[in-house]
Amino acid sequence: MLRAKLILILLILFLCFPAFSQEKYNNVLLNSELKIKVLKFKDEINFKKAQQFFFQKNWDSTLVYSMKQLNSGKAKELADYCHFLRGSSFRELKLFEEAKTELNLISRNFTLYPLVYNNLAITSLELKDFKKSIFYFNQLEKLSDKDQKKYYIKSLHENLGLCYLHLKQFDKAEAYFLKSSEILKIEKDTISLIGSYNNIANLYYEQYKDNLAIPYFEKAYLLSSKVKDFEVKRQTSKNMAVVEENRNNFKKALIYRKESEQWKDSLNNQSKIWALADYEKKFAVAQKQKQIKVLEVENKLKNTQRNTLFFSSIGLLLILTGGVYLYAQKVKNGKTILRQKNKLDELNATKDQLFSIVSHDLRSSVNALKNSNSKLSATLETKNYDELNHLIVQNSSIANGTYSLLDNLLHWALLQTKQLYFNKESVHLYSVIQQIEYNYKPLLLDKSITFQNSVSKNIFIFVDLDSLKIVFRNLLDNAIKFSKENGQIIFSGNDIDSDFYQIIIQDTGIGMNENTINELLQEGELLAKKGNSEIIGTGLGLQLCKQMIKKNNGTFNIESELNKGTKMILTFPKTK
Repeated sequence: MLRAKLILILLILFLCFPAFSQEKYNNVLLNSELKIKVLKFKDEINFKKAQQFFFQKNWDSTLVYSMKQLNSGKAKELADYCHFLRGSSFRELKLFEEAKTELNLISRNFTLYPLVYNNLAITSLELKDFKKSIFYFNQLEKLSDKDQKKYYIKSLHENLGLCYLHLKQFDKAEAYFLKSSEILKIEKDTISLIGSYNNIANLYYEQYKDNLAIPYFEKAYLLSSKVKDFEVKRQTSKNMAVVEENRNNFKKALIYRKESEQWKDSLNNQSKIWALADYEKKFAVAQKQKQIKVLEVENKLKNTQRNTLFFSSIGLLLILTGGVYLYAQKVKNGKTILRQKNKLDELNATKDQLFSIVSHDLRSSVNALKNSNSKLSATLETKNYDELNHLIVQNSSIANGTYSLLDNLLHWALLQTKQLYFNKESVHLYSVIQQIEYNYKPLLLDKSITFQNSVSKNIFIFVDLDSLKIVFRNLLDNAIKFSKENGQIIFSGNDIDSDFYQIIIQDTGIGMNENTINELLQEGELLAKKGNSEIIGTGLGLQLCKQMIKKNNGTFNIESELNKGTKMILTFPKTK
């Protein structure tokens, strides 16, 4: 029964690693060829639009304009390209029969015919026509152009292995899978290698060779620790849970099950964070639009009042009572205008401060991303995959930093304009810290940082939960950012008295001197600097933390020494 359950789950996971493709290379090759044709046939607007929509992944529009080009009967040389764009679009839309029909209309003189073989092979695989798929993959395997063939070889072996596995030709499937895994190891394509190991394990399980299959599941699980894809981590840990259940080792199986659920929670939390950020952005825009409409109405009312007072004043001058009334109205309007002026001055000051922060930090982040992308383009030409991987990781880090800055800016702006809603309630401190740890697990693993939650499991504090999470996320993010490889971060706590509980966030990072600590603790200071005046951050996140701690009736302090780490000390009221 257990083995049947295991096979079922393995087949599900097998579907999570579909036929490998060379889409990235194909698109580069195709884009280069299409640009040449667009320049040559400048007057063919429909073809130009079709290729633009194709690379924008707007498949429906690609189909429309490529058909218009074919129906025009002009530039017969472009017919093969139009059929290829249509076949690829149908395949992306999961309309595989239509895709196959279009691809078969392409003539053998087509410059990029190996791409046609590749698409036909994958389409046949999707249609479960495995023999046909093998035929097309074999055509690619026979390519005489070695420079072209090397771009298909990785996906070629894996896909042939999948076809033979479905056809129960296990010896051939094994040979191709093993070839593919060797190539993937050399190229250090970790995600694809995990999929390949799972396919090999499936192959052995289909033959009841459990002793050969299980080591490959273990290899896939170990490799998953090196990737940031939560779904892959969830799948490999779930695989190991079922393997251990099959061995009747239920204790280990439970550990893997829990890990799988944790990665699932991380995926859900990540989705919720993006959804919340999107909602908050829309809410902020709606609030601004509402304010603009209110101001427009107020301006119309003021204009109406001004005109009314002008014409009324002529009649009211004849009567002393009317004059007194006019004077009273004038004084009242003057006070209203003064109050509005003060309010607008305050909002303008806040706006100017926000613009200053945005212009400084976003310019730095965007400039860094621009420079990194320039290097990425140059590296693509040299095909230096190690450098490409490094630049992609660097781009991801810059994007994450910019997203954190924008998230802090939004909460800071809402706090300054008194639009942030606080709802204090009893919060289980240990659980909140544990949840924050799960959210930052990939960053901690990336730098091999040990995380320890030593807070008492019996402590409940009386705070606003959302603002508490923002404080912990910012402080943990800073601790990770300024910690070295193999560092340590500890959340601990102390019972100060019956009313307050102290939380200490300690790291083994680079630390800071007294001048930096004093700058960070100073109210309203938005820039933190090193001793050599090199700007290392806006300090906005820390200022946001201080204001939210204050809103929750807490206190905040910093203890640190250079190269000896930092302690962030917070106190919050306990739940009575």
